[in-house]
Amino acid sequence: MKVSLVSIIAVAGLVVAGSALAADMPPVGKAKCGSCHAVDKKVVGPAFMNVAEKYKGDKDAVSKMTASITKGGQFGWKLGTMPAKGLGASEADIKVMAEFIAGLAK
Repeated sequence: MKVSLVSIIAVAGLVVAGSALAADMPPVGKAKCGSCHAVDKKVVGPAFMNVAEKYKGDKDAVSKMTASITKGGQFGWKLGTMPAKGLGASEADIKVMAEFIAGLAK
């Protein structure tokens, strides 16, 4: 019985943690990126956590992501092609999201 209770508590903790991650996405991310991306799971495009891991330790991560989001493309994910500027994100929106994604790797 103890194992079952511990398992239930662990799963509940993961659900709460997942909800907290999703809530932390900037509003522009929800509006412009959220239909194809999520923080912690692949949707149409990769999870932001996976993108952050790809760029972890790269001092130029934000500028590289900003350029990639602006230009659009596949970026080696083989999940389809992201249109340039996603769903019409502005340069400021793109920078906010690149900084947010890079920050997930810390």
